[in-house]
Amino acid sequence: MSPRTSSITPRSTGASPWSARSVSIPGGDRGHPGFTKHDFRVDWENRTLTCPHGVTSPPWKPTHTDGNARFSVLFPRKACRECADRLKCTGNVEGKGRHITLLPQPVQEIQTRARAEQKTQAWQRRYAMRAGCEATVSETVHAHGLRNCRYRGAAKTHVQHVLTAAGTNLVRLSSCFPPGTTTPTRNRPDSHFQRPLAAAWN
Repeated sequence: MSPRTSSITPRSTGASPWSARSVSIPGGDRGHPGFTKHDFRVDWENRTLTCPHGVTSPPWKPTHTDGNARFSVLFPRKACRECADRLKCTGNVEGKGRHITLLPQPVQEIQTRARAEQKTQAWQRRYAMRAGCEATVSETVHAHGLRNCRYRGAAKTHVQHVLTAAGTNLVRLSSCFPPGTTTPTRNRPDSHFQRPLAAAWN
């Protein structure tokens, strides 16, 4: 779920959005080896960013990316060239100033909050449960053709979904054996999603 969608969902449905895991790039965002966008302090009133070393950018300029409003922040080249952590921050050797793109304030604050939440153990435990669901969806789509409807109309489509789910369960049951018997092949370890279900069943 994107930050923009997260800002709309509570108002329109009353549901509490749950952010998806962000793409992890070692050392930072968008290939920067050190400081990420979230290491900079935002001053929304003065439209500036302050870096971890205390350098404040000139006021940002509005821009558009993929038709969406953004704010383009460019730090002074001279300040970045003289910084001891230049390579950790800008990730380049040409001596250019650091460039950062911000989202509109409500959306940017949601993204920043979500990124911080993703570092907590509680969020990671919840995401591990979701990973099991995603594996099931992937199996039904790629192994059983769930993405393409074979029939017209919502009622017949629903029947296809039910039959696909039943077939998926049969395939999984075929790998189960009575207690005390040996399996011809090594079983896959239970997923994070299967473990609480097995505990509840027992």
